[in-house]
Amino acid sequence: MVYEERIAWVQLIVTVVGAIVYVSWTLQEAAGGPLTDVVWWPIMLWTIGGGIVASILLSIVWGLGAGLRDPDGVGKSDQRDRDIARMSARVGQSFLVIAGLGVLVLCAIEADLFWIANTMFVGFLLSAFVGGIASVVAYRRGLA
Repeated sequence: MVYEERIAWVQLIVTVVGAIVYVSWTLQEAAGGPLTDVVWWPIMLWTIGGGIVASILLSIVWGLGAGLRDPDGVGKSDQRDRDIARMSARVGQSFLVIAGLGVLVLCAIEADLFWIANTMFVGFLLSAFVGGIASVVAYRRGLA
């Protein structure tokens, strides 16, 4: 498995775990009450920060393990890796655009800040998840 594919897997794992943590934490804070009463921004910032730290640590640990097995192949990339990274970034960014449009609509109808922020957060999660899926599928099946 090449470096970029490992990074894609790390992105997928951290995204799924981060989403589960965020939803669980938010629902726990709501305690059956309205979600708009939850102070969402510390939960969101801790989830994003934790996801960044987890991604870095998991990438380092996985890279060290891969380096022990194949010291010559660590960190090498070729044109295929760059093409896959470019394709998966485009796929992921499309979800950011969709989320941005959703945020504009929510602002236009003067929705609660909770829904506006969470729409953008879901856009970030979907961007990372779908972009990671596209990358892993491209590594496994090739670019068509």
